[in-house]
Parts: sequence; C-alpha cells; structure tokens
Amino acid sequence: MSNTPNLLDWIGREEVRDDVIGLREAQLLAAALDRETPPTLGSALPFLWHWCAFVPIVRARETGTDGHPKRGGFMPPVQLPRRMWAGGQLTFHAPLPIGAAAKRTSRIASVTEKSGNSGSLVFVTVQHQIMGAHGLAIEEQQDVVYRAAPAIGAVAVTPPAAPRDAHWCDTMQADPVLLFRYSALTFNSHRIHYDAPYARDAEHYSGLVVHGPLIATLLAESLSKRTTRAWKRFSFRAVSPLFDHTAFTLNGTLHGDTARLWAANADGGLAMSAEVALTTE
Repeated sequence: MSNTPNLLDWIGREEVRDDVIGLREAQLLAAALDRETPPTLGSALPFLWHWCAFVPIVRARETGTDGHPKRGGFMPPVQLPRRMWAGGQLTFHAPLPIGAAAKRTSRIASVTEKSGNSGSLVFVTVQHQIMGAHGLAIEEQQDVVYRAAPAIGAVAVTPPAAPRDAHWCDTMQADPVLLFRYSALTFNSHRIHYDAPYARDAEHYSGLVVHGPLIATLLAESLSKRTTRAWKRFSFRAVSPLFDHTAFTLNGTLHGDTARLWAANADGGLAMSAEVALTTE
C-alpha cells in the first residue's frame, strides 16, 4: 500500500486565525513602500495591506529547505519544488480599521493535478473570509500553483507582450532591501526572495524573485496616486516573474468605474495583469 498522501483529502480543510490589524506593521509597510504619510491608529487599512496580517507563525524546525513551512499542514503536501501565488479575486465589503481585532477563516476549496508543457502542475484554491470591526470585511480567493523546476540550461518561456495603451506608467526596481522588508513583514521565508544563490542554483531563477503579492500591492499603490475612490472588487493574475536585477513598469488605465492595471518587465513582457472595480464617484 502506498504511503503517498491523497491530495484530494485536503479539500474542505479549514483554518481560523485571529489577529489585530497592527499600527506598527502598517507603518513599517508604508516606509517600505516609501509613502510620505504613515497610516494612523483607527484609519482604514489600505487595500491589499491585509496580506501582512494573519501570517503563519511557523517554528524554525517546521520549515523546509526552501524556507516555506513543511508540506502537509493546512496546505496539501505537494511534492513539487516551485510554488507560486498565481492570482486571486477579492471582494471588499467594509474597511479594516488599524488597531482593531479581526478574524480570518480559510478553506481549501479545490486541488487539481494537471500536466503541462513544463511538466506536472498542481493547482490549489484557497478561500478566505475576513471579519473585522464592521462585520464581513473581505472575501478572497487565492490561487496557488506548484510546478517542477525547469531543467538546468532550459530557455525561459517568453511572456506575452504587455498592453501598450497605458494612461500612466511608473518605472521602478524592487531591490533586495524592499524584497527583504516585504518578506519580513509577511513572515515569508521562501528563499527565492532573499537568498540569491538559492534562487539561482536550487530553483534556477536568474535572480531574486519579486513576491507576487508585492507586485499586486505596488500596482495598487500606483492606482492610489491617481484616484482615492474605494475598491469594490480586485482580481489579478501572475503571468511571469520579475527580478531584483532589472527595472519594471507599473501601468494602468482608468475608464469610468474600472481600472485596468499591469506590470511589465524591461522587455515589455507581461508580468501581472489586474482589474479593479471602483465605487461610483
């Protein structure tokens, strides 16, 4: 009889975490993002900053060689080395006041195994509900993909071209300091974000990898510079990685109640696409 766990057994598994939307964490993230004015106690947490809350508290002995928590806890024990937060969908119902208590209930909604051009793939969909001081605050779906590492010397797949109709375009580079700070704030110890030799030699990336949620947050910051309207919904999809050694652009268009956002690498290849439904003016 095989001792290999059945990944489908993880469907329906739930986890509940309580937290306080911390002022210190919000002010530290504001500093990392180079915001002029830090948030204050009682103010609404900016959109997507909740990813710095409810972080898993994992003891050192419970981490794997890649820095992630060892497989087989809340997330299924997928035996593929590369893990990527591939995208998600969020609905915003009420603000999360900084300093107030909040609760997140998480559930594994689906586990799907597939085979693609790059080898085996496993897709895990996680659903979250976050309750705050004003009741239901956020409903979120996270899509996580696990995949095999590419062969040494394999040519990286060229991403599709990014759109060229941007209303604005901000150029930036996510240096190792920003990546370290975001890793620390989210307690994300995946070594591809701060350990360059590991990223190159073990997972065969060309440099340190910019976190997917950080790219989404940077896109949100670019939108916040153009409008102060509240968000109703947000969806995003990671297409290709960005690295610390090259600049990239944060782009967007704004038509009526819809903002379309995307990040592009230095060659104009699409890294992430996103869409925001805004409240009516």
